Order: sequence, then C-alpha cells, then structure tokens
Amino acid sequence: MGPIYLDHAATTPLDKRVLAAMLPYLQDRYGNASSTHRLGRAARVAIEESRESIAKHLNAHTSEVIFTSGGTEGDNAALRGMLAHTGKKLVTSAAEHSAILAAGRALQAEGCSVTLLQPGADGRVEALQVAGALTPDTGLVSVALVNNELGSIAPMAEISGVCRAARVPLHTDAVQAPAVMALDVQALGVDLMTLSGHKIYGPKGVGVLYVKTGLDYRPMIVGGAQERQRRGGTENVAAIVGMAKALELVQTRRKAEYARLAGLQQKLVRGLFEALGDTFVVNTPMDGSAAPHILSIALRPVAGRQLDGEMLLLNLDMEGVCVSAGSACTSGAVQVSHVLAAIGLDHATASAAVRFSMGKSTTPDAVHEAVRRFAHITRRMRAHRAG
Repeated sequence: MGPIYLDHAATTPLDKRVLAAMLPYLQDRYGNASSTHRLGRAARVAIEESRESIAKHLNAHTSEVIFTSGGTEGDNAALRGMLAHTGKKLVTSAAEHSAILAAGRALQAEGCSVTLLQPGADGRVEALQVAGALTPDTGLVSVALVNNELGSIAPMAEISGVCRAARVPLHTDAVQAPAVMALDVQALGVDLMTLSGHKIYGPKGVGVLYVKTGLDYRPMIVGGAQERQRRGGTENVAAIVGMAKALELVQTRRKAEYARLAGLQQKLVRGLFEALGDTFVVNTPMDGSAAPHILSIALRPVAGRQLDGEMLLLNLDMEGVCVSAGSACTSGAVQVSHVLAAIGLDHATASAAVRFSMGKSTTPDAVHEAVRRFAHITRRMRAHRAG
C-alpha cells in the first residue's frame, strides 16, 4: 500500500465531478460577471445559480449568501463586519481556530473587548458559560460548530437560545461540518456562518459567509459593488461553481458518510489501543459528541521525557502516513497546539500530538495499515528515547 492520506481536516482532494462543473468557467466561459455582454451575463447566471443552490442547503435566502476566498477571510469578515464599527465586545472560546483568535486580537488592539471562554476537557464551551459572559456591550458571540483539531461538536442550539434571549448575534465557523452534518441555519439558530470549499472536496480559494438579513454588517473588503457591496473584488466564477457543486455532493450523502466514518474512527481507536496500550491519550471525545472524521491523540512522555513531535511527523511522512500535529495552519512550524493547551493537556504530552482526519477515500485497510506504521514508528522512537 502506498501513501495513506489522513489529513482531510487540513484539505481534501478535488472531486472529479466538481472539476467537471468548473472547467467551462476556466476555459470558454471566462466572462467577468460585472460585464453586461453575453459572456458576462453567463458568468452572472452561474454565480446566482450557485448562490441559490448553496442557500437551499443552508435553509437561507439567496441574499444572505456572500462568497469569500475561504474560511480565514470568512471568519475575519464576520468578526470585523459585526464589531469593527461598533467597538462592542466579542465572546469566543480559547479553543477556536486561529483565524478567530487572531481576528479577535486585532480587534482588541483597536479598542474592542474580547472574552475568551475556557473549554472543558472535551473542547466544548457550554451555553451557561456563554450566558455568564454576556454583557450589554456584547456585539457578537463566535463558537465553532466542529472544533478543527478535536472534532468536538458545540451545543449550538443551546448557545443560540442564550444569544437570542440576550439579542446578541451568533457566528459559527462551520468549516469542518458540511460532510457530516446538516447546515440548516434556522435549526442551528446562527446569524453568521463560515464555510470553505477545499474542506469539502471543492477548490481552494473560495468560501461562503452566511449573514442573516437585518444584521448591521459592514464589508471588510471594499472597492467594488460585488456581492451586493458586501465583498468587493471580481468574483472567481469557476471556484464559486465548484463550491456549490461540492456542497451539494457532500450534503447529499452526509448521513451515510457519517455512519461510515464513525465506524472507521472506532476502528482507528481500537487499533491504536491494541498496538500501543495506554501509552497515549485520546483528546477527541468518544461519547458521540464529536464529528466522526477527526481523531486527536497525544503520546505520553517516556520516563518523564517528552517525545519529539516534529520528528514524529517527519517519521510518519517518511513511512507514507500524512497527518497533522493539530491545525494545518500551524503544522508548518510544529508547536504545542493552543487547543490542547486550552483543554488542559500537559505540555509534555501535547508536544507529541497527532490529528488523524479521514475522508471519503479512507478505507478500513488504510486505517489498519496506518495503525501498523504508526505503532512501528512510535515503538522505535520510544526505544531510542529510553536508550
């Protein structure tokens, strides 16, 4: 067996059906959607049909769908669009994606107050914590639907109830959710939602920001009338078409995929325990409250000495197992994950953390072989460390 890709939470391969939908807009249908001639009109039709398709899957109005360049822009646009012009407070979690935390720090430097809630050991913040943090000057709450490192699913309906009672808008980064969860914004009770194309077998460089009608939202990127003056810049028509097709495909089979991935996740956990015993900890909640495609573990220190997390990843790569230390946005420079620190994992254990993330191409045989290679590398590193 060749390389085993278990890093789907970082990015996913482009679905051939998505590529086929995109190709006409990369070749003959190259018009600018702002142009009034036939090529421009064709591009505009493609964008609006894509917007309609996405809005249907979100149970939203087409006017509430804004196309972005991806998850990071969507998160920044949500926070800045709701807070930068008001100076009001942001309430979020210390286990959020770095795009949220960095945007929060930037807003804080501009005068906004930021409250970071500490998650439990499962990576979740609870509605009561949110309620306790709300004040009259709170302008936005932001909590990820699925934690990108642990897979923990937030109790969004309960958090939404708290926010609605206090008349505070709620944003969620749902980048990791579409392949395994319904994205009905009415049922979730969210006012803003971020999505990204390349996490769902679509192209890189495109995403969606849902913004509920009636919010005092201000555009982060100005300079053009595109997206109803909510996001300036010439639209990436091919990518937008690809985003819509990708969302359609994953949402159509999400229930079956959830069950399949849940079985693989259990197989992976069992295989690791059989091979390694209690030499590691499982960071992902295994009580059904986490998305089934993500599994975060961390290796315990040997004789009080931590394993080298960067060397672990390099050895896995050499053995053809593609994984992340945590969020892919920080894996280029391996460091202890802020998410693992937030849930209270000790530094020595957190420094040897691995996030496995599975996708539609992951098979039981691939999981079995990944466990075998991982166990082999781990034993070798432990023997070297002990010696």
